[in-house]
Amino acid sequence: MASKQKLELTWLGKDKEIKIEPRILIEDKEKSNCKNDPSTENMIIHGDNLLALKALESRYAGQVKCIYIDPPYNTGKAFDNYDDNREHSIWLNLMRNRLIILRSLLSPDGVLCCQIDDSEGFYLKILLDEIFGRGNYLVTLYMQVRYTNKTLAEDSDYQKVIEQCHIYSKEKNMTKLNRPTEEYSLEKFKWKIIEKSPGEKIKLGGKDVEIFKPGQYEIIEIDANIDGLKETWATGSLSRVKASAGEFFELYLSNRKEIDGLGTLYKVSGIGEDGLGYRYISGPKKDTATKGKFYSGVPIKRRDEINNGSSIKYKPVPNFYDFSSSFGNCRLEGGVDFKGGKKPEAMLKQILEYYTNDEDLVLDSFLGSASTIAVAHKMNRKYIGIEMGDHAYSLCKTRLDNVIQGDKTGISREVNWKGGGAYKFYELAPTLINKDDFDEYVINKEYDADMLASAVALHEGFTYAPDSEIFWKQSKGNENSYLLVTTKHLNATYLDSIKSTMEDGEYLIIACKSFEAGLDTLYSNITIKKIPQMLLSRCEFGKDNYNLNIINPPAYEDEEEDDE
Repeated sequence: MASKQKLELTWLGKDKEIKIEPRILIEDKEKSNCKNDPSTENMIIHGDNLLALKALESRYAGQVKCIYIDPPYNTGKAFDNYDDNREHSIWLNLMRNRLIILRSLLSPDGVLCCQIDDSEGFYLKILLDEIFGRGNYLVTLYMQVRYTNKTLAEDSDYQKVIEQCHIYSKEKNMTKLNRPTEEYSLEKFKWKIIEKSPGEKIKLGGKDVEIFKPGQYEIIEIDANIDGLKETWATGSLSRVKASAGEFFELYLSNRKEIDGLGTLYKVSGIGEDGLGYRYISGPKKDTATKGKFYSGVPIKRRDEINNGSSIKYKPVPNFYDFSSSFGNCRLEGGVDFKGGKKPEAMLKQILEYYTNDEDLVLDSFLGSASTIAVAHKMNRKYIGIEMGDHAYSLCKTRLDNVIQGDKTGISREVNWKGGGAYKFYELAPTLINKDDFDEYVINKEYDADMLASAVALHEGFTYAPDSEIFWKQSKGNENSYLLVTTKHLNATYLDSIKSTMEDGEYLIIACKSFEAGLDTLYSNITIKKIPQMLLSRCEFGKDNYNLNIINPPAYEDEEEDDE
């Protein structure tokens, strides 16, 4: 029997598994800015973003509402602060591992927004289809990022002015789009039809139809009001809507001008949602014409809403945006100068308005100059930003400090930003296990007892939360399971003392450097493991860099001075 095949993108090394070490995060309290809110959940993380995402996975899985990333575009060009010359297979493989973790971090109603250009954009789309499922694809937003009449270089054959932002949901049926709205308008309901004399009555398409010839009716324009009629051409997609006036015209009236003459008005019963019980449909008025119009009243639902005070109309979200001016003027937004690849706050505000609400959690794992989290901060969203390079300090921290102090650039005026808020700054811990001078695996000397206990808990899927009364309840797992990490040699006396304080139904794992022979089978509800041996096969220790070149990519050289 042939093996089951599936549609997928393949590349060299795709099947090679990367075992990423889950590391703990260490707050750098000197760099944190949380005076306004010591319990803030906002985070800036300095470190390799694949390692950082793995560090977040156990705590934040299923909690992030919106992820925005603009990964390296793999253009084959070299930019300041940015080494983007990656072979396609390496780029795809490292992106795949990041996207898999990013998907796990999304809440069921969450979305991923991934901006890219056409260097890897089409490969990325197929990769996203594979990881998220093609049925969870929502839309691609096309962003104009440069003016069409300005070129980056004379030797460029094509002027690339458009970038793509692929939008995927985790579970499409749970995703809610914040569509733009407007008050339902009556301005087009400005027509009135007067029947001057009875028309000829016939049956057509299973409906009662009254035919008015010229002189038997009059169509007059009136002041728009709730009792007026709206005039609409019966063409295009409207003619394909089932049981509509447009479809009725297309099927039964479009060819009747030779029978009924020009300028005929038809009153068709049993059509419409306005409560009138009929639709007026006009036939062609010229020999060369083939289309007509129909006249409808305000739908019953809208009429009721208007009579009760307000009726809101939801508009579709367009998939094209011209941000060329914003890209040209964003270089100094946030008080940090970043001339290559900086995304304007106006664009990010638009995306976050569509897919998030107050207090939702936003994540950007390719943080660059911190545009995403600056916008999230100003819009009252929680956030996590990850940046590998030194600009975690020089750009990201500086920008968020400026935001807290009341930064007036970007979207500040639009959202009435006055300052405030807080964030905490974290560093990735060093690798937990390294080799000593004898090439033996040992616990990293940089780890103290608390760091060691927290790190092993992370590997084991426990939450490090020491009990204030019972020392062995160091980390909590599911239900009544606990983890104790100790560097002591475990003997029978020590183990018996722990067992004597355990209650029925409690389960304990002890991770230690060594233990007496036979202790690991002494009690059925106590499991003993040796560190570091228990962890060696689980992941790749000692690797600090899964570099995908995380600084924002291409230069947008259309910068202009602000008009203000």
